[in-house]
Amino acid sequence: MKYLRRLIWFAANRLLALAVVLTMMTIAFYFSMNAANIYVILKDGMAERAQTVMIEETPGRLEKYFAKSYIDRDNVLTSTRTGTNPYARYSITGFDHRLSMEWMWCWPWDTTARAEFTETIPRIDGRVKSSSADAARALYSDGFEYPPKWQGGRYAATLVKENGQWHVRSLTLLAQVDE
Repeated sequence: MKYLRRLIWFAANRLLALAVVLTMMTIAFYFSMNAANIYVILKDGMAERAQTVMIEETPGRLEKYFAKSYIDRDNVLTSTRTGTNPYARYSITGFDHRLSMEWMWCWPWDTTARAEFTETIPRIDGRVKSSSADAARALYSDGFEYPPKWQGGRYAATLVKENGQWHVRSLTLLAQVDE
């Protein structure tokens, strides 16, 4: 009886340890999967947001990355609708978008995530439109031939998982970043 009890305790301890290890591995897998998905959504979404502002595309493709309620209240996107877009006078051919994730947290079973990241665009390729040269010269004087610099920033984002896909629900500018 003594040996049977020891055998049962030995097996129970090993099964418990195995269950704990498997649980930790499962949590790590889902956390990593969410982190990768969130990084891609932020990277591609912020690049699409910048492209929408600089190249003046319709913001319809933004709904793939951002919640509709956020698109309607975003200050950067609002400039394209109100006519105060500083890139409207320029023909933008490309830009170098960079995003570095600083922090992200989401429990594997949760549908809300928080992240902090830094967005910069160190280079914008483009020239002033010939029809807008005089207006650009009046606004920017020296260096009016080239597009103005993008104001980079450090952001805090809240993301929600809707229908199996992450969307940015809110972005808060924590600090402006100069190149």
